[in-house]
Amino acid sequence: MTDTTYDGPILEIDKLSISFFTRLREIPAVMDFSATIRPGEALGLVGESGCGKSTVALGVMQDLGVNGRIVGGSIKFKGEEMNTMSRERLRDIRGSQIAMIYQEPMASLNPAMKIGKQLAEVPMIHEGLSESDALARALEVVTDVKLPDPARILKSYPHQLSGGQQQRIVIAMALMSKPSLLILDEPTTALDVTVEAAVVELVKDLGKKYGTSMLFISHNLGLVLETCDRICVMYSGEAVERGSIEDVFDEMQHPYTQALFRSIPLPGANKNARPLIAIPGNFPLPHERPTGCNFGPRCDYFEDGLCNENLPIEMYPVHGNDRHQTRCLRFQEIDWNAPIDVGAQTAKPEPGRVVLKMDNLKKYYEVAANALFGGGDKKVVKANETLSFEAREGETLAIVGESGCGKSTFAKVLMGLETATDGQILLDNKAIQDIPIEERDTKTIADVQMVFQNPFDTLNPSMTVGRQIIRALEIFQVGNSDAERRERMLELLDLVKLPRAFADRMPRQLSGGQKQRVGIARAFAGDARIVVADEPVSALDVSVQAAVTDLLMEIQREHKTTLLFISHDLSIVRYLSDRVMVMYLGHVVELGSTDQVFAPPYHPYTEALLSAVPIADTSITKKHIVLEGDIPSAMNPPSGCPFQTRCGWKSQVANGLCEKEVPPVRILSEGHQVKCHLSDRDLADMEPVIQIAAE
Repeated sequence: MTDTTYDGPILEIDKLSISFFTRLREIPAVMDFSATIRPGEALGLVGESGCGKSTVALGVMQDLGVNGRIVGGSIKFKGEEMNTMSRERLRDIRGSQIAMIYQEPMASLNPAMKIGKQLAEVPMIHEGLSESDALARALEVVTDVKLPDPARILKSYPHQLSGGQQQRIVIAMALMSKPSLLILDEPTTALDVTVEAAVVELVKDLGKKYGTSMLFISHNLGLVLETCDRICVMYSGEAVERGSIEDVFDEMQHPYTQALFRSIPLPGANKNARPLIAIPGNFPLPHERPTGCNFGPRCDYFEDGLCNENLPIEMYPVHGNDRHQTRCLRFQEIDWNAPIDVGAQTAKPEPGRVVLKMDNLKKYYEVAANALFGGGDKKVVKANETLSFEAREGETLAIVGESGCGKSTFAKVLMGLETATDGQILLDNKAIQDIPIEERDTKTIADVQMVFQNPFDTLNPSMTVGRQIIRALEIFQVGNSDAERRERMLELLDLVKLPRAFADRMPRQLSGGQKQRVGIARAFAGDARIVVADEPVSALDVSVQAAVTDLLMEIQREHKTTLLFISHDLSIVRYLSDRVMVMYLGHVVELGSTDQVFAPPYHPYTEALLSAVPIADTSITKKHIVLEGDIPSAMNPPSGCPFQTRCGWKSQVANGLCEKEVPPVRILSEGHQVKCHLSDRDLADMEPVIQIAAE
């Protein structure tokens, strides 16, 4: 039941401090944290992993586990102090007035229970509704979250839905009792960018419809810009800046906020002329925080004797702005508009000769129609359909598309983990598509290497970093003695900018970004000619992303490596790549230079992808395209054009051609091709999706 008479702030957090207690010590996770959320307001909480964002959310939910304790400050929900609430009162509020949506949707759903029953439970428990009334409300909310055929969805089990549909069900569950406060903890991290755009749009619309206030936790500044009214930036357990979106984005007043923005690829960033600037040093561990300002050791404006004094630093108001505050002693004397010191500019290397050529590559899988019990007829999954492209020495070719489009399948065939169904892969004019990895010679294996998405899964936890790299050198037959291999291993650590002392460390002693560097060192152990980087930075924080992408570029320039960069993050693709290949359901729908692919005319799918990318820049206007429906299954692809079921341009093409025939590959200009039935006139009429406001 919602209290309609209360009109103060929905949530007031004042000087909150949370610690976790281990046998050895107290670990302060959050210190002196304050925030206010007014009715109908959305507050974005941003910062790198480990800064305490989720701890704040769990503190609000009073769900800190056995070791966590609130050691100072207060949390008021609608004026009522939560730290002293009885368990019964908390149980009443949680789920009915405060709801939380987690990062991984399946963690919130019961796999053995139908969706309708799970949704109906909420109002039955909290409001005492009858089952029929609760199911009627479930149908209404599932319709609200824009799921197709709501009645069928209510009768489905969670595993029968896609990731995006599951996340919508979790949002529906959170909204079942019309809460006053919705806490979203990285709700779209596991989703594709087009699905993310639809979910974000949905959250905004529902927030308005239900008048719900929101606490939106994210490390993606672009998403916060699109969903929130206000922002709070956290660093190492403290709020360092907060204010309205416009104030913080356009008039930032804390060095950490500025450093974050400098490490993300905004439109106009150029890998050669204006490289991203990574934040120097490492994030401090909670028990190793410096004296004075936590950000001091990594700050460009650090002043000895002031910033490292053993005194607490307050949040200071920024004059003239709406509730804008900063935790910086020098914010009034810093010239925030000073031009960035760009550092060394590098010339764009000219791509060399063709080292890799794919010609009409096909990869089909045969699966039993009844996959669970192996009965029935065979069905064919067309994972890759007539894939043709070439990659040159020293070039970065980005491969983009949603999950299920065949990006990783083609990488597996290239690596020899799978063999092709048809077509050719030529490495230095030698066909390798039919040679599985166990039959490839050492040189071919060393020449084609991979950097994986998750650095945690690719290192052996019981082997030192140095030993793992030496093992790769042994396999690639590099060096004639142990001493030579050890020296080469240390040179590889230098190459990826890790201290040589890390050779004796175990993977668990490394951060995510450091582990990814070890993965890169290992990939380059045999002087790889082609490196397939499969989402190599998507599991990393933005500041670490900048350092790792910069490192890949530097190694590429030095070694003339060909980089195949698989990603769904178009901001980083625009920054990194020389050419872009857009895939959808096994087909290459567009291929061209980065400038060609990011400017109209586009393939309609590329246009939708560009519109879906959240950009952390208030001066940008974007055309708004939300794709309806989910990606069709590769086991049962639509007839005609693979994209026709979700295409907004289909009505422009006469005679239902899109539904009948796969479009031919058309050359729009030299090096730029699309697979589309649209007429030349329609393509010429396309407008840019992203417009940068004139200075």
